[in-house]
Amino acid sequence: MLMCCNIFAQRMNIGIFRDYSIKRVLFAYNDGSYSVYADTTFLGVMAQNDFFDLTIEKGKVRVKKGITDLGAFNKVFFIQDTVETSLSITPKTPVVKQRKYEEDFEVFVKSGALTLVNVIDMDNYLSGVVESEGGSGKPIEYYKVQALMSRTFALKHRGRHKSDGFDLCDRVHCQAYHNMLRFNPSIDTAVHATHDEVMEDLYGNLISTFFHANCGGQTCEPEHIWNDDLHYLNTFVDTFCIYTKQAKWEKRVPKAKWRSFLVDTFNYPEYDSTFASIMYTFDQPQRMAFYISPVFGIPLYRLREQFDLKSTYFSCYPDGTDVLIKGRGYGHGVGLCQEGAMKMAKLGYNYRQIAHYYFPDTRLVDYSRQLYFRQRASGL
Repeated sequence: MLMCCNIFAQRMNIGIFRDYSIKRVLFAYNDGSYSVYADTTFLGVMAQNDFFDLTIEKGKVRVKKGITDLGAFNKVFFIQDTVETSLSITPKTPVVKQRKYEEDFEVFVKSGALTLVNVIDMDNYLSGVVESEGGSGKPIEYYKVQALMSRTFALKHRGRHKSDGFDLCDRVHCQAYHNMLRFNPSIDTAVHATHDEVMEDLYGNLISTFFHANCGGQTCEPEHIWNDDLHYLNTFVDTFCIYTKQAKWEKRVPKAKWRSFLVDTFNYPEYDSTFASIMYTFDQPQRMAFYISPVFGIPLYRLREQFDLKSTYFSCYPDGTDVLIKGRGYGHGVGLCQEGAMKMAKLGYNYRQIAHYYFPDTRLVDYSRQLYFRQRASGL
């Protein structure tokens, strides 16, 4: 029975350095050798002390090994010769700090820039994601639940960048992925301990595994942020995160800027004496969707975006020439609260308990087995 899982082994194509329009990049040795191909041509082996210099020339990738020019090609491939190999990648135009990645790579030109794609096993990818998203020094049960959610996200959204030539990118709107796993071996242990596990709703669909840094003591309804009603995500009081470092914050905004945004963007009735008197005053003891009242049509997430607030969970009042904002939490507040989950893990809760606390009415399943039996049932 276990053999059925192997045929669905997952490899992901991840677009890396997507915050930059790269014109020149160096691929260099880090650990183990690589065979380098361009289109159908074998260009040689990259071993210790070797590097390949890639630039753009008339819509193609110009390749140099060291200072030796090897030609211009449509696509370049770096293929690992053995397992557990990795490369260092350093963009030179623009200059970006070096990063290290495992497994295979593809490089091609699209929209006037070099597109870099890391072709990598799902678990190795997730180890890099969890370290990028969660950092080091956290309890292993937290890393397990983060791996569970990141795997679910990757499979649910796989192919969202198909038109760009890869599955997912390395930016936050997909999942942060800024290096191979480098500092914390327990993350690798956690990823492999949850191998192939994903989260589904009661109808067998992969769920939307939203997460944020700190909910401030109450999670947020998804429709308050994205106008999306998810039956397994409802607001609730979360006491696990309220004494952590990002649970509370303050910020000042000049009254003139606050007023201008409300009036110019939402036609706030500033000349009505009643409404003018409460323009800068807002009390939010529990999470709400709109500023002051829904009648004004001012979504709290718009204020967060405009004034770079840490969350929509805030109250405010006038203080001299400013609006003093006192807020709770960091992030959109939907789904898993990372600092709350870390606290739960420290208190002895396991990753399954943490997952079901933040995502009730869901279940943990083996993705490969589910896929196998569904394909068998459909006659594939």
